[in-house]
Amino acid sequence: MRQEKKIVLGVAIAVLTGIAVVRWLGGAPLGVDSAVYRAGALAVLRGQPLYEPLLALDPKSALELPFTYPPSAALLFLPLAALPVHFGWLLIAVGSVLALWSVTRRFARERPLPALCLLPVLEPVWRMISLGQINGVLMAMVVLDALPGRNRRSGGMLIGLAAAVKLTPLIFVPYLFLTGRRADAWRALGTFLGTSAAGALLLPGDSIRYWTSAMLDNRNAGTVDWVLDQSLHGMFARFGATSLGWYAASAALCLLAGALLVREFHRRGDPRAALLVTAACGLLVSPLSWTHHWIWAVPLVGFLSGKRAGLICAGTVFSGIALAVVPEGGHRELSWNPVEVVLGNAYVLSALAVGAVLSVRLLTRRSGRLVRPARQVR
Repeated sequence: MRQEKKIVLGVAIAVLTGIAVVRWLGGAPLGVDSAVYRAGALAVLRGQPLYEPLLALDPKSALELPFTYPPSAALLFLPLAALPVHFGWLLIAVGSVLALWSVTRRFARERPLPALCLLPVLEPVWRMISLGQINGVLMAMVVLDALPGRNRRSGGMLIGLAAAVKLTPLIFVPYLFLTGRRADAWRALGTFLGTSAAGALLLPGDSIRYWTSAMLDNRNAGTVDWVLDQSLHGMFARFGATSLGWYAASAALCLLAGALLVREFHRRGDPRAALLVTAACGLLVSPLSWTHHWIWAVPLVGFLSGKRAGLICAGTVFSGIALAVVPEGGHRELSWNPVEVVLGNAYVLSALAVGAVLSVRLLTRRSGRLVRPARQVR
């Protein structure tokens, strides 16, 4: 079994290497987001502004996309500046494969091979790798920090470092507090603030621009209703709800239910389930959650390994088939019929449905514990 898993890993890396070399020799673009990371690193080295059009970006490869990450991320991306854009993509892609391998093995403790074989079918996986996105690496950093093999004095630092690249991993700081790991939570915050301070010290102008305006830049506002934004915000935008009231109220309710579930799973000694709940909450309440952000489908599949019905359901939802069959782009999402509404919000509605079932079970179990003693007294 161990040899089979090594073969699967080796084949995956060989395929990615072949793709990078062929595209490089042919001069074909590769890795939209990895090209943006590299262009941000080059902007730092050349003293160019990060939050203006990136001069090092080839429009053919990245469509003139902006750099939307903190200045500290650009500093961490500096090694990419030394590589051609295709091999920058390859570095991130291989790192992502290794990250997914590590995460799947940690969540699928007894039968990781079926889960590993299912991964190429998952839309968040192939979209993340094709774009050159770093979400898989950041997820692995969070998982290694949140589910350590043993107690570590550096606990929380990987989460803080991941948040310095993208702000969304900050959702796991409350997870650490809720599970009683206060020292790790403070270390995570300290690492994030320290890395951000380093970015401000080395890139003061870019830091002021990011934290005062670029972080809230509304250049993506016109795409909020796009089907690939699988967040509560995106779902309500597709409903035509222009007010933020529904989104804010549902996000608050989601966070409250998530906190209760995290505490309950922690009490039961199931940290994997608690971590998945936290990740789902973060994806739902984030103002933008592109489908490749739902890479947390990978540990979910690992968690369900050995449960055939659960694997089939997760594989079906996250195959992306439902999102592929609905009209999309050009605000056509606003004219969906009821069936298309369900299919086009598959990730969001599935997460909400599972969360609702778990919450009802939790409330029912707690009410049962409260009623039982009263009957015994009578």
